[in-house]
Parts: sequence; C-alpha cells; structure tokens
Amino acid sequence: MTLTLRNIAKTFPGGTTALRPTDLEIAKGEILSLLGPSGCGKSTLLRIIAGLETPDPGASIIFDGEDVTQQSVERRKIGMVFQSYALFPNMSVRGNIGYGLKMQKLPKAEIAARVAEVIDLCRLGHYADRAITALSGGQRQRVALARAMAPRPRVLLLDEPLSALDAALRGQLRDELALLLRQFGITAIFVTHDQDEAMAIADRVAVMSQGAVAQIGTPEALYRNPATSFVARFVGDAMPLEGQVEGAHLQLLGGILRLPKVAGGQQVLVRAEDVRIDPQGPLTARVETVTFLGTHYRISLAGVMTGPLFALHSGLSAPRPGDEVRLSIPPEALLVLPREVAA
Repeated sequence: MTLTLRNIAKTFPGGTTALRPTDLEIAKGEILSLLGPSGCGKSTLLRIIAGLETPDPGASIIFDGEDVTQQSVERRKIGMVFQSYALFPNMSVRGNIGYGLKMQKLPKAEIAARVAEVIDLCRLGHYADRAITALSGGQRQRVALARAMAPRPRVLLLDEPLSALDAALRGQLRDELALLLRQFGITAIFVTHDQDEAMAIADRVAVMSQGAVAQIGTPEALYRNPATSFVARFVGDAMPLEGQVEGAHLQLLGGILRLPKVAGGQQVLVRAEDVRIDPQGPLTARVETVTFLGTHYRISLAGVMTGPLFALHSGLSAPRPGDEVRLSIPPEALLVLPREVAA
C-alpha cells in the first residue's frame, strides 16, 4: 500500500518537541529507512505511524487513500518487529508465528496455511517445531519477521531490528533482511542509526536531525550529493576540514587545497577514501596510527589541521607511525556545504 504523512509533529507534556512538522510519501512496496542519531525523532515518527503515539493536532496519516489518523493500533493492521523480538519462550517457532492469527480467530486451516507460507519464505522449515530458546539470535530475528508477516499486514514497521545481534551476524542478516522484505513485496519502514544497514536495505533513506527530515533520497544520491554538512557527516563519515577559506582555496596547517567552487561562509568536508598518500601532493602530514583492516589500512594523520585527518590506503604496504608523508585530495572530492550544527 501507499503511505502518506502530512504535518506529523509531536510535542510531549512539558513542551519538549520530539518531532517537527513532517511530510512523507512512501510508495507501494517501497522500503524506507528512518536514519539518524539517538533523539532525532525517528522512533517517535514510527510509533505515530503505528498508532502507539498520538500526533499533534492537524496531522494526517493516510493508508491507500484512507485517513487512519484516529484509528486504533488494531484497526490499522500493521506488522511490527521490535529490537527485542518479544517472542514467547514457552512456544515453538510455529506457535509464535501463528499466535496473532489465533487471536484473530481465523479458521485452523487458514492459520496452518499462512504459517506454512511464511515459514517457507523465511527458511525456517528445519526449526518449525523447536522452542524459541533453542534458536540463535539470527533465527529468532527471522521468526519475529515471520510472525509479523503472517497476518498479512498493510505495512511493516521495524524498530532497530538488528541492533541486538553481534557485528558479524548483523552483516549477514542485513543482506538477508533486504532479500526477505523484497520477496514479501510489502511497504516497509525501519528505524536505524546504522548507515550501512540503512543503505544496504532501503530503497530510500530519510536522514533525520533534531526532529525533522534533513534530506531524503536513494542511498547513492545521499552519499554523492548530501544537502548539508550534517548529512555528509552521518552518511559516509565526512570530516570537516579546519582551515581558512579564501575564495576557491582552503588554507590548512599542512598546505593549501584548491576547492571546486568559491566557498565563502560554507564548510568544506572530505571522506577518508578521498585522502590519498601522494609524493607530489600539496599537503604535508605526520602519520600517527596505522590500522590494518584486511582490505585496506586506516591511517590517522596529524599536522594537516588542528585535529586528526583520516585516510584509507589500499596499497600492499603502508607508512609507519612517525613517518612524514605528502597528501592530495582531488578538488571534485571536496564537499562544500552550508554550515550546520550536528544533532
């Protein structure tokens, strides 16, 4: 289904503004991520869509042309997957998946058919009769998704669905979740503070800051064309370059960089993958730390500005701590953006 949000805002008792007036359009079958730091309003927005929070007056939540703003959680027919999964430990996988269908008092044959369908799609056939306590974290995550999908919800909402898993398992299940959501073909919205997770799973990402959407677009568009310095820092870990802007040049402690355009009053940022060790480069720096990460080295550099500058180096060897090096940064790799205080 399509989902339209108009003028969605939330002010809590005492005057705290959790969400400023927000408009969003989510297409049928689209996967949208709400990405941002803690306290930016993403979970509040998700709870308002679910009906767990009441928006400020004047808001409209529309499912396929139907205004559901005043409808209860149950009438909205939403599927939800929580961070904790909230599975019943005393039930089997099959029992957990079918629980919501039993509460709807559906015929036994229909319950069995729907449970079998999602068990197959989520590849849980070998675990269908196991207790939840006998499953790994990844298997429980798939059970939680299957349980949410069994009632055939109009939209699926996921709140930090992978945050309870360790780093290695998270990477594996991130790709698996993206595949499953597309197989189900359901409109889905998920909250995360992990940029890799958002970019790997979502069709579009809404980056949120201080209770509002700072920018929305495809992962590639956000990465290549951030609208503000906050978005550049949050999507791709861009680093502000501390120096004096003079027209189309930036004076740093370690040398002068040519900018792609005049940058008066704006902030200049760069990503670590665009900082290159180059014997002919215009910048001088001193290597502080070198970390080997398998496919590349992460190098911390001093002397370019008052704070550290990081570079990603993919050569077969890397300079050592204490070495003096020269650096180059292509002008087209520099991001010249309006100054903005991060949330």
